Amino acid sequence: MKKQRIGVVSAIAAAVCCVIGTAAMAEDLTPEGADRSASKDGSVSAYAGKQSPEAGWEWGKYRGDFWKHKNEKPLYSIDASNIDKYADKLTPGQIQLLKQKKGYRMDVYPSHRECQVPDFVAQNSKANVTGAKLDSTGEQMQTATLPGVAFPQPKNGAEAILNYMYRYHGEGLEWPKMVTSISPRPGSNEWIDVISPQHAFFPWGKPGKTTPQDVDQLSSAAFFKMESPPALAGQAFVQRQYFNKPSETFYYFPGQRRVRRMPAYTHDAPVIGMENQYLIDEANMFYGTIDRFNWKLVGKKELLVPYNAFGMYKFKTNLHDVATPDGIASANRRYEMHRVWVVEATLKPSARHVASKKAFYLDEDSWLALIGEDYDAQGKLWKVRESYPIPVWELGGTCDNMPFAMYDLSNGRYVMDQTTFGQGKDIHWYEQINDPRFKTDFFTAETLRAVSER
Repeated sequence: MKKQRIGVVSAIAAAVCCVIGTAAMAEDLTPEGADRSASKDGSVSAYAGKQSPEAGWEWGKYRGDFWKHKNEKPLYSIDASNIDKYADKLTPGQIQLLKQKKGYRMDVYPSHRECQVPDFVAQNSKANVTGAKLDSTGEQMQTATLPGVAFPQPKNGAEAILNYMYRYHGEGLEWPKMVTSISPRPGSNEWIDVISPQHAFFPWGKPGKTTPQDVDQLSSAAFFKMESPPALAGQAFVQRQYFNKPSETFYYFPGQRRVRRMPAYTHDAPVIGMENQYLIDEANMFYGTIDRFNWKLVGKKELLVPYNAFGMYKFKTNLHDVATPDGIASANRRYEMHRVWVVEATLKPSARHVASKKAFYLDEDSWLALIGEDYDAQGKLWKVRESYPIPVWELGGTCDNMPFAMYDLSNGRYVMDQTTFGQGKDIHWYEQINDPRFKTDFFTAETLRAVSER
């Protein structure tokens, strides 16, 4: 593999289409801070806002069948044979995937900017332009009106990445059965396919106005319990993430028949059972606290990114028709031209992490992290992540990006997570939910003991 140095990412700064500080009238921006206009050449469409699904959709039906653009054909495709023609619209990681992965292809479709939020989220986002603040460290939320975009006009990279981490996705989120797949080791054909019911709770996500102080600084809580493979079955986990302090994690190990507190299960700690292919802060593109990196907001750029990727939500499709030995099937991925914020995170001299640098590409309309790239200790491009956003109609057209894939360029393996392939039920977002599993006091060590086998 040809070396890719950290400087490649930094070079993007010279090509950004809109740099930090570019003046824009407020009426030219959406409440989330996006430019409403189309790109000069029209490849990025004008902001359209919320579009309803076609008649007949309800949760439990495949979403892609009810999207009004479902019959579109690709404008063109990119593979190893024509990378040079499109290189200025690709990230360094995308270029390497096209060069390295056998048969890897990106099918490019027309751009549709239809991400929207409910009115209460839009109003909170407007209030946050002057009302939201970070604390004295510049890394933690001090105050904001939620749910809403905390920093619609970010001044630095920390504000931009926190927009993603504290994005609106309802009060609760549930996978009836979630699939995590790790591709085989070189020379093997044995996958790690983990099935685990999972749900997450965002106490500030309910309709209305909520501050971090109103929810005792709890930013999110999560629970899962593994059902398979047999080697991992019975393991269970609860975790609480906070706006202003480190997370709290408890894990049940059936072999030990006990719940253990896991204070170090953060940052670059390996996810249990995944053969060191998956780190805690790599989940959902980036997860946890941002304190080990210095964050820089480079600017905006027009790029080909995953978007409206309904093919990654086909919960009745066979898992390994999508997760193939060479990567995620091209037919399930969709790419469009969009404007993204480029954010770079450089490891602090005083901090430890296996990645020396990260780069993120955040959608201007939704603040979703669409592409992420990690560089190793020698400055070599190491991992490439991409997420697969769709409009979530039960949340008023808000876009979210639960399924994602991560490719390790050094060993050829990859992770696909937060999908539901082959499980027969879709991911479920809840604008508001009254269920004891979605209450603060559910996410405790006591609950874990009660639901785990003794």
